[in-house]
Amino acid sequence: MSTNREICFVIMPFSKTTDEHTGDYWTKHFEDFLKPLIKENPNLKALRSKAMRGDILREIITDLVVSRVVVADLTDNNPNVYWELGVRQSFKHGTITIAEAGTKLPFDVGGKGTLFYYPKDHLKMADFRNRFKEATQDCLVHSERPDSHVLDTLSGRGTLFEIFRRDEAIRRLDALSSECRRNLGVLKDAADQARDNQEKPEERVFTTDRFRVSAVELLITNRYVDEDQPFFTLAEEYSNEIVAINDQLNAWEYSPDPTEKWLLNQKGSAAKLLKNFRAKVVAARKKVSKQF
Repeated sequence: MSTNREICFVIMPFSKTTDEHTGDYWTKHFEDFLKPLIKENPNLKALRSKAMRGDILREIITDLVVSRVVVADLTDNNPNVYWELGVRQSFKHGTITIAEAGTKLPFDVGGKGTLFYYPKDHLKMADFRNRFKEATQDCLVHSERPDSHVLDTLSGRGTLFEIFRRDEAIRRLDALSSECRRNLGVLKDAADQARDNQEKPEERVFTTDRFRVSAVELLITNRYVDEDQPFFTLAEEYSNEIVAINDQLNAWEYSPDPTEKWLLNQKGSAAKLLKNFRAKVVAARKKVSKQF
């Protein structure tokens, strides 16, 4: 027997739901039926949800999120049970829904494969026990097997998560493209000013504009688009180039002649690199926008 059992957290009513199903009934239902049934799996221990007072609400949410397996008893359609089930299925798979035979389930959980138990039918109850044991073991062995419509909708290719991720990537690439375009303008203005200063050194003027790097730094750090390594290598070369030019611009006033000659010499290769990288960004943006 395992000494480090995984938690099987049971969502169930804790107070009277019908004249037959009193608070004492639910306590007995857990202690004499569900808890022993869960413990038949040597890798599981059973914990029960508690009354949702404000001071333990955080504890309940934590149990719902971290527990390896959750069993939700939907009998009598208790609101607290459905609230806890919603929390669980917003974060994790590995949930088993059960209910007493005859329970009419809402449409949004009716097709989930709920296991029905039969307190007055020993043969059907034996079948329920077998299926319940199989379900708990499956949750342990295949913990990432989907059983939550919420997570299926929010995560994975073509789902809301991916749609949000695509839209965020498009916004970031648009910002990066705009940053590239502006930096090309700064490069041209700086080179033009350097040329004018070389022609009329006695009338020198120093540009105050600097290259922006925040958008490209975000790309290099997060790699939020599915591009190959050469794309990110080019991004790093672009970033290094504009940082180097910014350093020269910062030193311009203190060392005007060497800085201006350096800028004029560097303009052609820098402009080519900036234009090439921006073209790659535009192409990446088109690729992302065609997803789904």
